Amino acid sequence: MSLKSLNARITGCKKCPRLRKHCLEIARVKRRAFADETYYGLPITGFGDTNARVLIIGLAPAAHGANRTGRMFTGDNSGLWLYRALHRAGFANQAESTSRNDGLKLIDVYVAATARCAPPQNKLTLKEVENCRPYLIEEMELLKNQKVIIVLGLVALKSLWAILPDDVKPSKALPKFKHGFELKLNGGRVLLGSYHPSQQNTFTKKLTEPMFDAIFNRARELIDQNNCVITPS
Repeated sequence: MSLKSLNARITGCKKCPRLRKHCLEIARVKRRAFADETYYGLPITGFGDTNARVLIIGLAPAAHGANRTGRMFTGDNSGLWLYRALHRAGFANQAESTSRNDGLKLIDVYVAATARCAPPQNKLTLKEVENCRPYLIEEMELLKNQKVIIVLGLVALKSLWAILPDDVKPSKALPKFKHGFELKLNGGRVLLGSYHPSQQNTFTKKLTEPMFDAIFNRARELIDQNNCVITPS
């Protein structure tokens, strides 16, 4: 079992016909602003430092973001917010995320997702979420150094809680989600919660940049307290 073999299976996944049809149709029709680009259109793998101590779990690729560029949180407004925040906290070498070849490198962070295909109207069915769960389980098993898990939104929290072993959970009950919540898991990892940097949250100021920065600054504090030496990948 390796990330390379896992990513190959993710890229070739056809478990959800509705999602695959939608992603390919979006890639065919395109948005006018990207009419000259070739859309990726395949399920999206995780991205980042394979020795990461911080794991970020998002929702799903954006139709004209990751579904176009082929990389998590790349080419859309949510990604602009995420990678700017990671850069300010020292987790990324640059603040931009425009394409897979833009030179962006993550430091001590790996980005995963609840689902790997862009859903119509940004809504996933329960079956589609369940179909993707084995990929996240395997990613978490392969990322051996994780110390902090950041969930971006309630859906990501529910997805994570469904796959965590019972002996890792302080309680079987789903934690109450709010921005900035912090929970120590059995075994030493810490769970942090943040609103998702979607336009619905950022345009309405439900999520501000100082609020978002606070999450990653806290993650930095937690791993710096750990004294764990990591060799960058």
